[in-house]
Amino acid sequence: MKFIQCKGCCCGLNTKGCSRAKNKLNNYDWLCDINEAQTATDFVEVQFKNTRKGYFLNKEHLPLKKGDVVAVESVPGHDVGTVMLTGKLVLLQMKKNRYRFDEDAKVVYRIAKQSDIDRYEESKKREHPTMIRARQIATELGLKMKIGDVEYQGDGNKAIFYYISDERVDFRQLIKILAETFHVRIEMKQIGARQEAGRIGGIGPCGRELCCSAWMSAFISVATDAARYQDLSMNPQKLAGQCAKLKCCLNYEVDAYVEGRKQQPPRRVELVTADNTYYHFKTDIFRNEIAYSTDKNQPVNLVTISSQRAFDIIQMNKKGEKPFSLLYDLEIREEKRDTKDILEDNISRFDKVKKKKKKKKSNVRSQNGVLDAIAKPNGG
Repeated sequence: MKFIQCKGCCCGLNTKGCSRAKNKLNNYDWLCDINEAQTATDFVEVQFKNTRKGYFLNKEHLPLKKGDVVAVESVPGHDVGTVMLTGKLVLLQMKKNRYRFDEDAKVVYRIAKQSDIDRYEESKKREHPTMIRARQIATELGLKMKIGDVEYQGDGNKAIFYYISDERVDFRQLIKILAETFHVRIEMKQIGARQEAGRIGGIGPCGRELCCSAWMSAFISVATDAARYQDLSMNPQKLAGQCAKLKCCLNYEVDAYVEGRKQQPPRRVELVTADNTYYHFKTDIFRNEIAYSTDKNQPVNLVTISSQRAFDIIQMNKKGEKPFSLLYDLEIREEKRDTKDILEDNISRFDKVKKKKKKKKSNVRSQNGVLDAIAKPNGG
């Protein structure tokens, strides 16, 4: 986690509202330029490493703003984090995250000194070696668990071990060994496969950063019905993400597909024609086209028609009528047969030999008569 304060404002409002720190838990304070909203509460939202957040009471009324690095109360000692939100929006976030106001609120000690930040950086460098050693210890104890991440407290007195396990694990012996090895207070926290992928990060098949790592903070269960509604191939290798679970992006467009399918004919209805019976194979919702097959399970003699054409054929079948084909009716076909075919003509006509025409002899008498008539028009 990098502590970077916002020195310039890119939103046109106060510098309290924006922050140059890029993380998926960043919230835009759209009430940052309203004094009444900023003084509505003394609670502030503080973010620690990865997705861990907390709400602390500013009893000393320190002039805190978004991006300030603070030292806050922890058990034991203190922790170091970054202020992400102040003012009235903190109350809304606390209500959203179901924070209990009746609990003893932890307080903000001070704006972090350079010594606090240096100590935090030293503790952060120990996290990766600690994780590797903890994995070795868990393997030696035969525990069916995977330690995915380690987070040290700001003062280095406590370490949080994030682990993944499909079954219940008795890690009491593990905690004892870890405490003796690293000389810190140990806290174990179980996370899911999606949370682990979000902590590790990576690039998805779309070429972009993983959604769970870039912006997602709340994970919704993904069912295989989301893939069926979108007519996707039920191939586990294509549907699973880097967490080995179904991709979260399957839920993004499923609502549009559900609404689109309501405008399509029922898939179980068979289309009966004069030559065959057709079964639904695949639907292209956005093009309003449906592909039908003559076999229920395999793409045989595929014919693609529009949704309106499918509705028309269903109505014809209800009336007991059968079109000649999915593409056109019998009447249209008969009209097409009335057209003349070149093969119906006698092709032997090209074999006839054309006779040469004889030149007519010039009639000299007639010519002389014409000349006499011209010379004597009055007949004299």
